[in-house]
Amino acid sequence: MVELISLSDGDNGFRVRVLGRRSPGILHLHDQLDAEVLITSSFVSGRLPMFLLPSDLEDWSRALDLLAAGQDICWRDDDHSPEIRIQPHNEEHETPAVHVEDLGSSCVSVFLPMHLEQGWIDEQRRLLGQVLKEWPSEVLQSSPGVYEWRR
Repeated sequence: MVELISLSDGDNGFRVRVLGRRSPGILHLHDQLDAEVLITSSFVSGRLPMFLLPSDLEDWSRALDLLAAGQDICWRDDDHSPEIRIQPHNEEHETPAVHVEDLGSSCVSVFLPMHLEQGWIDEQRRLLGQVLKEWPSEVLQSSPGVYEWRR
């Protein structure tokens, strides 16, 4: 297991943990990763299973760039996974904040303001690098529905 996202201030925590390849050795599924969202606070705790595609990791990298520029982001806003929104600065709480919504299955929504230390975005970039190193993309989709192993 490797964490892709780890945000915590001691009271509230939000993590995305990568568990491993979903279907290793099966060409068209090999690069998909099983993962889970973990939320902890003094009020609620929860866990949501999810899976990640290589494009999700690319999207997370771009989202980190937007966060570093002070912009709010929305990551994983599809029908099959929780929607994750992060604000580098929430006006009401004057802190970064994470909002997770699982409209696809549980219909639960959690908002977590967090007092994060300076450099938290750089730490998320480091975690992304670890995930990419642990599970590099090994399959190339040369055209829609056509897959081959990278050489």
